[in-house]
Amino acid sequence: MHSNTERKTPSILLVGLNHRTTPIAVRELLSFDVCALPMVAGDLFTLGVQQGVLQEVVVVSTCNRLEVYAVSAAPAQAIALIQAQLARQRQMAPDKLAAFLYVKSDIAAIDHLLRVASGLDSLILGEAQILGQVGHALAAAHSSGASGPLLTQLFNRALHCGKRARAETPIGSYTTSISHAAVRHAESVLGDLSRCSALVIGAGEMAELAASALRQHRIASIVCINRTLARAEQLAMKVGGRAVAWARLHEALTAVDLVISATAAPHIVLSVEEVKQALTARAGRPLLLFDIALPRDIEPDVDTLPDVLRCDIDHLRSSVDANLARRESAIPLVEAIIAQETAAMCAWLGGREVLPTVLELRRHAENIARQEVDRTLQRLRHQTPDDDRIGQEVERLAERLVAKLLHEPTVRLKAQAANGNGAHYAQALTDLFALSPTTSDAQSTVADLVVDGALASRYMNGLGAHD
Repeated sequence: MHSNTERKTPSILLVGLNHRTTPIAVRELLSFDVCALPMVAGDLFTLGVQQGVLQEVVVVSTCNRLEVYAVSAAPAQAIALIQAQLARQRQMAPDKLAAFLYVKSDIAAIDHLLRVASGLDSLILGEAQILGQVGHALAAAHSSGASGPLLTQLFNRALHCGKRARAETPIGSYTTSISHAAVRHAESVLGDLSRCSALVIGAGEMAELAASALRQHRIASIVCINRTLARAEQLAMKVGGRAVAWARLHEALTAVDLVISATAAPHIVLSVEEVKQALTARAGRPLLLFDIALPRDIEPDVDTLPDVLRCDIDHLRSSVDANLARRESAIPLVEAIIAQETAAMCAWLGGREVLPTVLELRRHAENIARQEVDRTLQRLRHQTPDDDRIGQEVERLAERLVAKLLHEPTVRLKAQAANGNGAHYAQALTDLFALSPTTSDAQSTVADLVVDGALASRYMNGLGAHD
């Protein structure tokens, strides 16, 4: 076999950390606002392209995880670059960061993302927000030009898998958000919330979910506060609460029993000093503080103050969830769906690897057929020079013969690709038929798609493209 036609397939890589591997103090250092994701993915992609080690990048950032998905033909160099860039962006020592990171590749990385999208890797089993966050990560990478065909296919497959998991199993039934879990935990501490008042700091999605959960649990009153008063007023109208200006934060802290803070601020919004001043006016009444933001809103040192109980996202792991057992029973069903979707993704990748060979084989056969048709028609025209129908029938016959002869080899090559043997069998075809050397990198595949787009589309759609 010819060594100059040896294929080198890019790997799908994952470098990440989550609530299982990393304490919240580290996660908040590495969190990225959703608005910053296009820039984060774009900068990493640009750097990786400049160094010749990255072809695609998508960054997933949530309260409980930071994961970088990448495509690279140089996995070791790509992983080192991602780790170094994350450490540099957050001014951390690379060895300190590496202690919290997990690294996965190919099938393991594919399986992990599908588990994430299905809610199996969430702090709260089956929670639905992650599906939107996965979709937002892909959109952010698209907007910066960092994503490409492999990660686009993978993330679309993950979204499809997540939707199937929630539609076909009870994994998403009776579930709750972090905001709802905070309210349930607050109820376990304070008792009947109908005798309590609450302050909600922030006006985004998490704050709105928290305020709605408080209302569902019949909290006596809700005060909404935000840097922008108009947004606080909008939230207050939705949940039957009242809004106050940020300047009245001290007054609100003095009056309420419970505070839930869920802003998107990159810094502390409630300091030890502010809480300490409020305690003076509370005359010994205890204050429960829930910080469900990342980075955290409330200075952790408030734990040192008397009559204050502070809880953050990591404290929710011990929250009582009466419906957890029901969702846990769905895990085997979800894992079966994940296995199906992982297999479909691997088949698509295998098919993509051998696509250039399939196209080259077809062009080779069609060239031979064209030569024989021309030779046959040349002879027939001497006998029936005015009958064009014979020429048309001969051409159709040649097309049918090519299609039928190549059907079985193509099907078998696709099957071998799905089993991980695509490169070996593609090389054998290249040698046996003396095909032009092909490679399986992204550029050559795209070129082949342009040359014979209709065939390529039919071929790839047969390998598990989404409905």
